[in-house]
Amino acid sequence: MTPSNQGSITTRAAIARQPHTGWELTELTLDAPRSHEVRVRFHAAGLCHSDDHITHGDAPVRFPIVGGHEGAGVVESVGPDVRRVQPGDRIICSYIPACGGCRPCSTGHQNMCVKGLNASTGMFLDGTFRFHHGEEDLGGFCTVGSFSQYAVVSEWACIPLPDDIPFEIGALVGCGVPTGWGSAVYAAGVRAGDTVVIYGAGGVGSNAVQGARYAGAKNVVVVDPVEFKRDMAKVFGATHTFADAREAHDFVVETTWGQLADHAICTPGVLTSEVVDAAVQVVGKAGKVTITAVGKLGERAVKVHAGFMILYQRQVRGALFGDCNPLYDVPKLLGLYRSGDLKLDELITRRYPLDELNAAYRDLADGKNIRGVLIHER
Repeated sequence: MTPSNQGSITTRAAIARQPHTGWELTELTLDAPRSHEVRVRFHAAGLCHSDDHITHGDAPVRFPIVGGHEGAGVVESVGPDVRRVQPGDRIICSYIPACGGCRPCSTGHQNMCVKGLNASTGMFLDGTFRFHHGEEDLGGFCTVGSFSQYAVVSEWACIPLPDDIPFEIGALVGCGVPTGWGSAVYAAGVRAGDTVVIYGAGGVGSNAVQGARYAGAKNVVVVDPVEFKRDMAKVFGATHTFADAREAHDFVVETTWGQLADHAICTPGVLTSEVVDAAVQVVGKAGKVTITAVGKLGERAVKVHAGFMILYQRQVRGALFGDCNPLYDVPKLLGLYRSGDLKLDELITRRYPLDELNAAYRDLADGKNIRGVLIHER
């Protein structure tokens, strides 16, 4: 494919210079794409809690960094050797690339593709950066940077976005939707008739609810302190909701006749040892605890006595991207959205321009949003 529209451009972006200072809006220089890279004009970006961890100092990133890892837009230009997309294509950016040829990809684990090794720095595999502020180099979070109007991303991070799917829906399917859905369907392995307890009903947890319900769980129990999120959890398929983990535990004991839950899935905004402890205690014999959420940097949220695990053969495991394979599962999820089996429009509580990014994250902290979406000016 012949490179087109090459040359550096200026883009407006939101960057984090250091923890606890919020997002700063500035203009950056963006290089032309190099080999196996494309330049994207973003139309929408999801406001995921993972980006909020950056500004709270809970993500081990290289500062300064361009925020945003959920994004959808149009390919503006391509670098040499690009085969997957061409200029004018509508795409979703997967925050984990999927090259298709490395060992993880070739064994069905695209969520661990080796091309995603620089997620925390935004540095490309050749050791360079595409964003610049004067003489300063910046990376995009997960080598995406969708809080910028334009970004250069790996062609392996590009997934086709069909013409009938809105950009804002496409952005969410790049991370939050498959991460939550897959945490229930793949990582946990929920089956028909199971009892599942989900801690946290935000953008990821709401999709864990949908995945568990679609997989056939009899009881989908949600624990979240925010009433609005508990109400929305019922829209997504929760059968029972509670503000307190103890109340949920007592309900599970009663409804299962003491056998406890088959699965607990941890998707709160910030993972704590209290959430993990509650999850371990709520699952019964051979029960599984799936951890998807991120905790505070430097804190150990998983501290469980070995005997407590052994006697009931409980399992605790982490889940990255919900064990999903981006190239297969993203189109499948969009198909379920088309058929009405997956609610995605309902995930979007509010849309924000780039200028209101800090206000958007305050709304997230205040429990006002299931998922906010950034809409870039065209």
